[in-house]
Amino acid sequence: MIWTSEDVARDQVRRQAAGMTVHQVEQAVDTAVVRVRETREELRSPATAVREFAPAPEELADRWAALLTEWRRMAAHLAASGAGAYDAEQDETGCAWAREREERRSTALRDHAAGMERRREERDELCAEVWVGAAAGRQVRAAAARTGLTPVEVLAQLVERVSVDDDGAVTVDRFTPGGLPVASEER
Repeated sequence: MIWTSEDVARDQVRRQAAGMTVHQVEQAVDTAVVRVRETREELRSPATAVREFAPAPEELADRWAALLTEWRRMAAHLAASGAGAYDAEQDETGCAWAREREERRSTALRDHAAGMERRREERDELCAEVWVGAAAGRQVRAAAARTGLTPVEVLAQLVERVSVDDDGAVTVDRFTPGGLPVASEER
């Protein structure tokens, strides 16, 4: 999970608190206290109803506890700064957490994109068992022995250099297995 209840609460409270006065933040703290108490009572209740589209009671309790913690932090920040209203840009802790969340989000998106690219590449890969005639097999083994590669590695390099023209003709340019491609004009 990329976002914890605390991450969600920090982000939500920071956005909601923009421009709120000290009194409004105190009201938000009071509301969160009530919600925490209600969700804890619901958890203790043996008749907790299963709600199809609502979060699990434990998850809801965690969310409200995290929200309460963040609203209290916000109230303490306002008291310490002496500000009459919340300004997110003046909240160093909130700004640091926002940067951290953005970095995690960017990393998660980058990792997801890389994973999707790997899966696309894997779908395009081809794994085949190739039976080569005796004469060709001897040539492949000899090339492998000269270069220190396995016959499979030589064949893999051969396949990587295959090109197909517009007419469907398959060709492979000259190359030295394990080394750099040989230039077409040798001196």
